[in-house]
Amino acid sequence: MSTFRQKIEQGTFVITAEVAPPKGVDVTAALATVRSLAGIDAVNVTDNQGANMRMSPLALASLLLREGVEPILQLTCRDRNRMALQSDLLGAAALGVTNLLLISGDHPGFGDHPQARAVFDLDSVQLLQTVGRLNSGEDLSGAKLTGVPQFFTGAAMTPEAEPFELIFQKYRKKVEAGAQFFQTQAVYDLTRMEHFMAAARPLGRPVLLGVLLLRSAGMARFLNAHIPGVRVGAALIERLAAAQNPLDEGVAIAREQVAYARDHCQGVHLMTLGHEDRIPAILR
Repeated sequence: MSTFRQKIEQGTFVITAEVAPPKGVDVTAALATVRSLAGIDAVNVTDNQGANMRMSPLALASLLLREGVEPILQLTCRDRNRMALQSDLLGAAALGVTNLLLISGDHPGFGDHPQARAVFDLDSVQLLQTVGRLNSGEDLSGAKLTGVPQFFTGAAMTPEAEPFELIFQKYRKKVEAGAQFFQTQAVYDLTRMEHFMAAARPLGRPVLLGVLLLRSAGMARFLNAHIPGVRVGAALIERLAAAQNPLDEGVAIAREQVAYARDHCQGVHLMTLGHEDRIPAILR
């Protein structure tokens, strides 16, 4: 059976989803969510998502491996300095967790510990470079490693953010720093996504389109107001508002996004937020 990395490298259309570690030590619900996923190639384990404190993603990623599920470990620059990041990365490799998504992370002011001090010792580009150094057998101080990890490293991208030229410059830097695949933030304007893909294709990195399931017009308006880089257009909001069952309409919208991705991207990253039972309908 092919791994997530092998599928990406073979050009297979891949499907990822995500799970958040619990705010506590009971992983029953998180593992039940993962077991309910259908047709998924790998599962992102989020890292204090939204700057809200939760269990270490490395712990849950290790438990997913025991379940026979391939994890993608998310690591943010927000909470750790370069020593702690390298320690966690080496620990992940020792546990068999080799797929990564490296991101900057939301500022603590947005989360449940607003008094926390952000670290940001490295940014996401520098963290990609750090993983490259570890993969080559040395740490950031130049010391040789006893045993060399083989990480498969992903990065995030927000195609609808402005200004496009600045955002794409960051994308290019991540490619140059060693990103081997990309997962995007949720994208609802597929014309803008195609503009991004036209610029990105020559750089030769697989892109997985972020598909966030909309539950209602109110949720769409909330995303527009509070989530940077996410823009739900007026026409989609009107569709949700007029629908007899807004969640069914959200599934239809997500299915349209997946159909686009099958022609223009190498996969999708599904964010269904507790509605994992709708994934088969989204992928249909």
